[in-house]
Amino acid sequence: MENVLFCWIFFTLGWTLTDGSEMEQDFMWHLRKIPRVVSERTFRLTSPTFKADTKMVLDRVCGIECQKELPAPSLSDLEDFLSYETVFENGTRTLTRVKVQDVVLEPTQNITTKGALVRRRRQVYGTDSRFSILDKRFLTNFPFNTAVKLSTGCSGILISPSHVLTAAHCVHDGKDYIKGSKKLRVGLLKMRNKGGGKKRRGSKRSRREANGGDKREGTKVNLERDKAGRRRRKESGRGQRVAEGKPSFQWTRVKNTHIPKGWARGGRGEAALDYDYALLELKRPHKKKYMELGISPTIKKLPGGMIHFSGFDRDRADQLVYRFCSVSDESNDLLYQYCDAESGSTGSGVYLRLKEPDKKNWKRKIIAVYSGHQWVDVHGVQKDYNVAVRITPLKYAQICLWIHGDNANCTYG
Repeated sequence: MENVLFCWIFFTLGWTLTDGSEMEQDFMWHLRKIPRVVSERTFRLTSPTFKADTKMVLDRVCGIECQKELPAPSLSDLEDFLSYETVFENGTRTLTRVKVQDVVLEPTQNITTKGALVRRRRQVYGTDSRFSILDKRFLTNFPFNTAVKLSTGCSGILISPSHVLTAAHCVHDGKDYIKGSKKLRVGLLKMRNKGGGKKRRGSKRSRREANGGDKREGTKVNLERDKAGRRRRKESGRGQRVAEGKPSFQWTRVKNTHIPKGWARGGRGEAALDYDYALLELKRPHKKKYMELGISPTIKKLPGGMIHFSGFDRDRADQLVYRFCSVSDESNDLLYQYCDAESGSTGSGVYLRLKEPDKKNWKRKIIAVYSGHQWVDVHGVQKDYNVAVRITPLKYAQICLWIHGDNANCTYG
């Protein structure tokens, strides 16, 4: 049953139902030229105190109706919001000012779905539709192995051999860095147990050498019994871990953290949910398959209107939890939905599976960062949603700059 479920999830969402008939849609990743975000000057700042409390819900969020009334940001506004702080492992901090080039400023356009139902304040809506990933065949393979756990209690996703994308509020409350973020660590799902095959092979060779290469029947039987016993103990331990659904982690220190100034405003106004994302550079690169960034399409261009993400929800005792759901509403920078998710899953990478241009294969890319449960102004009333921050062309350019150190590889996305 589990295999059938996952086959349906991952291989049929390229299709959608229209007027009761099944038809293939043109759901593709289309490369587009993106604006350029260029580092201009870097300044040293005073070291943060790392005393802020983790703040999952903002005091006030400018929702869809509110955003409609706001003027489109000017070029100088965008450059201010996309300038960024970097905090290093030793606690020092810098501010980098940027210039934005080749951007076309357009009026604010928000697409809304009228008549959305008012929901009670909760993160699981009605029937819990989340799936705990317990089978190692899924847990340690793409795309689930791209999910990571932060030592501050959030989730994140691998987007390069050395970088993790997460939510800004997982490390910063908008004014200061939170407790525990000074010695921030990232937990990667382990592919195999410590002391794996190499140690066992070495032990077997040593035993043969100790017996002088003796091939007598009694020696052979003893070795086989010993080997069988080890195998039974190993399989028993593995089965128990899978049954419990508790993955093991390889913890890695974070070398530095980048946060957009649109979020880290240092007390000069409320942190903006539109910029609730951060990039962590790992001290040691990993060898896992990671997920690439993509530009967030509109709801109409989502297969079935659905999004997917996996994280470590706190109510599931370190299990990796996967969910998929439809998007209810959107603004230029946010996706509003009712994906079932509890605290701990914030910072997860929201992804889609679309066709690559001129190819038959499908590819998953990250198009948003899950920010969590928020109250927002919608059609004149306060409503609660689970919100994700979209990867816009400008944010794609900024994150690409953070990864590569320059914009040479950030022309198209």
